[in-house]
Amino acid sequence: MHPSDDIRGIKSKMLSKKKIVLGVTGSVAAVECLKLSRELIRHDAEVIPVMTPSATQIIHPNTLEFATGNKPIIELTGKTEHVFFCGKVKKPADILLISPCTANTISKIAHGIDDTSVTTFATTAIGSNIPVLIVPAMHPSMYNNKIIQENIKKCKKSGINFITPTVTKNKAKMPNIGEIIASTIRKIGKRDLINKKILIIGGSTAESIDEIRVIVNRSSGKTAVSLAKNAFFRGANIELWYGWNNEPVPSYIRSVDFESINDIIKLLKNINTEKFDVIILCAALADYIPTKQKGKIPSGKKKLNLEMSSAPKIISKLKKIAPKSRVIGFKVEENKDKLIIKAHELLKKNNLDFVIANTISGFNSDKNEIWIINKKGAAIHKKERKEILTNHILDLVK
Repeated sequence: MHPSDDIRGIKSKMLSKKKIVLGVTGSVAAVECLKLSRELIRHDAEVIPVMTPSATQIIHPNTLEFATGNKPIIELTGKTEHVFFCGKVKKPADILLISPCTANTISKIAHGIDDTSVTTFATTAIGSNIPVLIVPAMHPSMYNNKIIQENIKKCKKSGINFITPTVTKNKAKMPNIGEIIASTIRKIGKRDLINKKILIIGGSTAESIDEIRVIVNRSSGKTAVSLAKNAFFRGANIELWYGWNNEPVPSYIRSVDFESINDIIKLLKNINTEKFDVIILCAALADYIPTKQKGKIPSGKKKLNLEMSSAPKIISKLKKIAPKSRVIGFKVEENKDKLIIKAHELLKKNNLDFVIANTISGFNSDKNEIWIINKKGAAIHKKERKEILTNHILDLVK
């Protein structure tokens, strides 16, 4: 047992039985490869490191051997390692991930130059139709060089995927490790939601009382973000409309912020919702909207009466404006018996495809208990961590 096995699969099994060749080139960002390797293993991948000679001047091969449990390949031998892992063989690697990748290596790959183990692995992988994912890291003046951009285009024409670097100040940095992991899972994971266009509406609404104060529904945003992440992992094209929340949205998820019910109505008017195959409404939306008072209500009052009016029902609008989309709604109640009844009523009244019923106990928790109810009235009961539950919900999308 290598020490790396102590962390194997502790985060997920999404990369279980996946063999990832990790190409490391001579960028200073190579120091991040230790963390990247370990994170891939936490998702149950096997990582085979391949290094250019210049990469060994930045990070010692022993470090990557410790991180992965596999001795880095620096020079090719009579074992023809590039063919063994990336050739047309019985059990090749699932992906060649080059992270970080220098401008030099990108240019060599674009022109088929093989003078390092990493570039030879790339040529072999391209010829064998093994996915190649490149993570550039360099100075912006190099990244923006027209020749480098042309070489990136050449690579893309060969089917190579790129993760856009994070450009800050004078550096085109490697994206955060979470985004690299997510893109890797998306490329070689389940891939059962490829080309599905999914809109997720999550978080909660905040309705103004005056210019300063608002009334907010409780929502952690955990379910919405988990749905977005797992749909992305499975290959879907995701858009997240996100209200007030506590859960941060990963950088690789396209999101649009909203605050009030009226904000959502504006979004529905301005965006072609018919482009979505699936719309999931899991947001905690206001049932009542206060009459907004001008300025600031003076503090120090012993009593404050608010006038509230019934809020427009977003769920009832979705099927009308996107009749071809599959619409999934959520229903929350404290009492389980009432919950199932109310969920059935919501489904029939709004002609929904599914309703996810859950109790208040799931709020602000990593776990939840849900009932998945379909048009025929059948209910499937699940009680698990939200990360697992959201995948059950996404199974409906298929």
